[in-house]
Amino acid sequence: MTTTLPTLDRHAARTFVDTHIAPEADRWDRAGAVPEELLVRLSEAGLWAPFLPREVGGAGLDMVGLGTVHEEVGRGCSSVRSLLTVHTMVSWAIHRWGSDSQRERWLPDLAAGRLLGAFCLSESGAGSDAAAITTTATAHGDGWTLTGVKKWITNGARADLFLVFARCGPSTNAFLVPRDTPGVRVDPIHDMLGTRASMLAEVTFDEVRLGPDALVGPNGFVNGMVLTGVLDLGRYSVASGSVGIVQACLEASASYASRRTVGGTALAEQQLIRAKLSDMVTDVRAARLLCEEAGRLKDSGDSGTIMATWVAKYFASTAAARHATEAVQIHGALGCGPDAPTARFYRDAKVMEIIEGSTELQRITIADEAFRSHGNTEVQG
Repeated sequence: MTTTLPTLDRHAARTFVDTHIAPEADRWDRAGAVPEELLVRLSEAGLWAPFLPREVGGAGLDMVGLGTVHEEVGRGCSSVRSLLTVHTMVSWAIHRWGSDSQRERWLPDLAAGRLLGAFCLSESGAGSDAAAITTTATAHGDGWTLTGVKKWITNGARADLFLVFARCGPSTNAFLVPRDTPGVRVDPIHDMLGTRASMLAEVTFDEVRLGPDALVGPNGFVNGMVLTGVLDLGRYSVASGSVGIVQACLEASASYASRRTVGGTALAEQQLIRAKLSDMVTDVRAARLLCEEAGRLKDSGDSGTIMATWVAKYFASTAAARHATEAVQIHGALGCGPDAPTARFYRDAKVMEIIEGSTELQRITIADEAFRSHGNTEVQG
């Protein structure tokens, strides 16, 4: 039986996750992939790109609502949330910066989940540093020839459409590349530390010929707009999903502590355990509020959303890593087993500190903002 979401609010998303995602997440984690059946259910529920306008098949969901949906999915399975994240990034890029013909061609199928997208920026020698990528696109007639290798591409093993970033002389451009284009090769990557069911792949582009309609945005436009905007949206999704991990750790830990006794005393009565749980409660609420602020700023078109999202992602991802560690500690040996959700939370949370801007990069960026805002302020007194 398939559950559909009449409205995409927190309650509906939680019901979907508890019915179709959370019970199977550990099995998918061990298998290293999610089943096609789930992809269909996500399509039926309208979860792939609900922020797209209704006229192309979306739900017209605002950014605060999108963050709530991704939080709930992240609570159930970070791998599934990762699939939604990269699909969101591709769909948003086309919706925001694509041509009329690109939007007409791609958005209805992306909204319906008939086509799934993947975001191709990372390379083995560059990570997510766009300035260091070596994939190139050279002008060829009125089109382009794309050559290079992208690595750790979420949903790369399954995606139908790749949004690929490549160097074009001194600038960087974004291109839409269908999976079945000659010269595209996909090699799945297995046994990663976390988000193991997110179907990662290495994607090779061997002199792939692209027409002029593959370019997203004007030539040379990417660095200042497309890449910044798409990465910001991906970072927002990861932040929201990290809130979901903390919530999952809280729920699992409170449930276990209520059942477990040590020396005749309920674990829930131990002061150290209660301190850990109180910190989870506090941090999940704080992280959720930071994500909501970033979402509200996106909805109002405020440029301050970029820094708000950096802060939300930094706080939420480090909180997820910290509390996943505590959740394993509370569960003891039971939390370390291959079937333990807490072990999955622990591994997935570490990945959240790396993707869409590492913790170290976030600290540097947030500190730069502190100096811009306050560094030249004289202290009076």
